[in-house]
Amino acid sequence: MLRAVRFTSSPSQTFTDAGRTLRYRRQGQGPPLVLIHGLSGSGRWWRFNTPALSADHEVLTLELIGGVGVQAAARLIVAWLEHLDLPPAAVVGHSMGGQIALYVAAFAPERVSKLVLACASGLLRASWWKVALNLPRAGFSGRPRFVPVVLRDSLRTGLPNLYRSARDLLRDDVEALLPTIAVPTLVIWGARDPLVPPRLGQHLAGSIPGAQYVELPRAGHVVMVDQPAAFNEAVLDFLAERA
Repeated sequence: MLRAVRFTSSPSQTFTDAGRTLRYRRQGQGPPLVLIHGLSGSGRWWRFNTPALSADHEVLTLELIGGVGVQAAARLIVAWLEHLDLPPAAVVGHSMGGQIALYVAAFAPERVSKLVLACASGLLRASWWKVALNLPRAGFSGRPRFVPVVLRDSLRTGLPNLYRSARDLLRDDVEALLPTIAVPTLVIWGARDPLVPPRLGQHLAGSIPGAQYVELPRAGHVVMVDQPAAFNEAVLDFLAERA
């Protein structure tokens, strides 16, 4: 049974660069670990993961504000990492956040120690409105008690921002980028993902040199919420491995 976990961390901080803004919270101590949410997501999507991840890491949970495009968001995150001057960080991205994380690793490999791509977009090909309409379905395919968070965050994001971000996401093709990723990478997927099918995850992992692939059989698109214990274990095991 999935227990309610209170999302506790330091007060939210804000970083702005080139007119774009992100918020972030810091929790725990140890090697830095950055969490990037997906389209219409928020830091709340990691609430069942941060307690386990922050036991041995300093977890920095991001919230991207407004309809920021994929590569623009990646450049904003790189500027933020440079501003904080952290040691090389493990970067975990879900859905659109995974697509953004790929560019962070490509733009600033010296800032990234390891990469975790959870149900990452980037190879998805569909009309923007189909993706937007499938977002609630992706939420409903997993844990029912998480549905209010999905709906609340979608309303907070707003249709104009959803439209801009979804169109940018689908126009951006990461295929040529994948063979250039030089950091150790874990690709983790939900076998029941209705939004980004597992075949795309398998192709993603097969295109990144040395990438590992893990598929969780009872998880949908929000894999870290649907199967948090298995997700946390897979990520922590991967982070503990020597590069």
